[in-house]
Amino acid sequence: MSAPATLGALLAAARRRLQAAGLDTAAIDARLLVEAATGASRLDLLAAADRQVAPDAAVRLDGWLDRRAAGEPVGRILGTASFYGLDFALGPDTLEPRPDTEVLVETALAAVRSGRLPGVSPDGAGLRLLDIGTGTGAIAVTLLVKLPAARGLATDLSAGAVAVARDNAARHGAADRLDFATGDVWQPVAGRFGLVVSNPPYIASDVIAGLDREVRLHDPHLALDGGADGLDVYRAILAGLHDHLLPGGLLAVEIGWDQGAAVSDLFALAGLGTIEVHRDLGGRDRVVSGVMLSQSD
Repeated sequence: MSAPATLGALLAAARRRLQAAGLDTAAIDARLLVEAATGASRLDLLAAADRQVAPDAAVRLDGWLDRRAAGEPVGRILGTASFYGLDFALGPDTLEPRPDTEVLVETALAAVRSGRLPGVSPDGAGLRLLDIGTGTGAIAVTLLVKLPAARGLATDLSAGAVAVARDNAARHGAADRLDFATGDVWQPVAGRFGLVVSNPPYIASDVIAGLDREVRLHDPHLALDGGADGLDVYRAILAGLHDHLLPGGLLAVEIGWDQGAAVSDLFALAGLGTIEVHRDLGGRDRVVSGVMLSQSD
């Protein structure tokens, strides 16, 4: 693509190029890539559309547009993704955090702020939380940013993901309240928690080959593959939950859109109470939560 002379021309050309590639998100993708390539703000694109663009910025954008048109997500191209208003670095071993996962954060925050967790204050005082399969650390770090008195542990099977999550915790000032461990589900975990959250692999193994290329080609399969029916990791979490979730504590997990009933049944079989299915903005089942019952319940 020849280098347009102004921000406005560059943005228009980028949008047309991504639309021609058949991308439904062409307009927002073009804006994000132009902003990153040129250092312009969203306001600049509106109010300073006639600003001249440096040739090296246009060349950089040209390469990024090639990658986006080929199906690489914007977050992978830029190396960061926004989640709950915070920017998180990505790595080859992490998923790109997605807006749907914000429902999991909202569910956990609502439980804490409403006083539903025994011995926990609305600011998180008295809370130790666990994030299983932390990836970028987006869930755990966001919760600790929003709950400034809470502490937590974040785990992942991938050492590479743990390294990325550790860096993201430092980026957002949560490193002194968040510990990290590498291992499978409960293997690296000691102690008990008032809140356990997870966005585990939940896609059935034989479905992965048919996923959109953005997911299939760019997300790590380790973070996608949930076994034959997509429920393997939920079963593993529930199998060890009684040893690690305090009475009255909350388990909240992200699910696939069609897994609400199946995961709720698993929660019930594990003896959890107050089981709820929470929907995303599109009206689809997205999170299942349940409470650890005490001996007297």
